[in-house]
Amino acid sequence: MSDGPILGVLIAHGAMAQGMVDAVVKIAGADEAAIVPLSNEGVNPQVIVDRLNELVGDQPAVIFTDLTSGSCTMAAQITCRDCGHRVVVAGVNLPMLLDFVFNRSLPLDELVPRLLDRGRAGVRSVPTFE
Repeated sequence: MSDGPILGVLIAHGAMAQGMVDAVVKIAGADEAAIVPLSNEGVNPQVIVDRLNELVGDQPAVIFTDLTSGSCTMAAQITCRDCGHRVVVAGVNLPMLLDFVFNRSLPLDELVPRLLDRGRAGVRSVPTFE
């Protein structure tokens, strides 16, 4: 397992992953290798599993997905079985990804709760109805 920064992989429907990763790179000036986009367009879940396993290998990774119960999340969860160095975070948003690129050197057990908090905090209404 690598001791370097944690790899981010964003799997989503259509062009969403590429668009979000592009936004993170432009906003944060992030290294393009920090978060890798994958689309499920035109492929079955097994292809997603194979691509993830090839891409991530033995390095620690956070796999971001768009929908909690979608095919991207289901495929990602398969790659995390019996694996202590991969975590799936479903329901991704831009604040969460931005926080990831700035804090990906943290251990997974510190990074993931932080990402969930940032993602939740990034959802607001204007005006507020709390």
